[in-house]
Amino acid sequence: MKEILLDELPCRVRVNVNKRARRFTLRLGADGDAIVTVPPGVPKQETQRFVQRHSDWLRKALAKQPAQVHLNDGIQIPVDGVMRTVRVDLGRRRAPIVQGDEILISGAGPIGPRMAALLKVRARDRLQPAARHYARKLGRSINAISLRDTTSRWGSCSSRGNLSFSWRLAMAPVEVQDYVAAHEAAHLVEMNHSDRYWGTLARIMPDYSEHRAWLKREGRALHAYRFEASP
Repeated sequence: MKEILLDELPCRVRVNVNKRARRFTLRLGADGDAIVTVPPGVPKQETQRFVQRHSDWLRKALAKQPAQVHLNDGIQIPVDGVMRTVRVDLGRRRAPIVQGDEILISGAGPIGPRMAALLKVRARDRLQPAARHYARKLGRSINAISLRDTTSRWGSCSSRGNLSFSWRLAMAPVEVQDYVAAHEAAHLVEMNHSDRYWGTLARIMPDYSEHRAWLKREGRALHAYRFEASP
């Protein structure tokens, strides 16, 4: 994805060229980058002018973003919706584990990548069986399941039956993780968000609206945690 540089803005602006787009749209990604979607063939200068006209909106949206959290010894981070304290033990030589209200990480070096690895394992172990469970309830099968660190959506389903989930869901309550698994499984029946789709989802998860509301309310905060190695 291309970028445009505007000195007066406190964030990167990524340009998404979409052949189905009929107009300009601008949104703020969960990672704090601005994303402008444009139709094909739009000159760069026109895109820059559009972003500049909406710079005040961008600044206000950025001000509402949760502060970024870099991982270190003693920091708290949610796992399965429960806040747990990261503890580093230089003497341990085992993989990171969740133990009660603590996350034990061994050895020296950056914490972030090792914490991300733990979350990926937990997301895989929760989301894969949950998605297959809901697919079976609908009489459908899943071709493949993958995990990514996406910023615009929590999950996706392709026409070939390939499901993808954000591994950051491992930080959300388990009921919310199940909701996203059910949400994508329902797309195996209806590849849209029509009334028929929501009816399909309600058949396999009658209380889905409660968990959907949690993601809308709290989900952005899960993207505030930074897992890359500290500079």
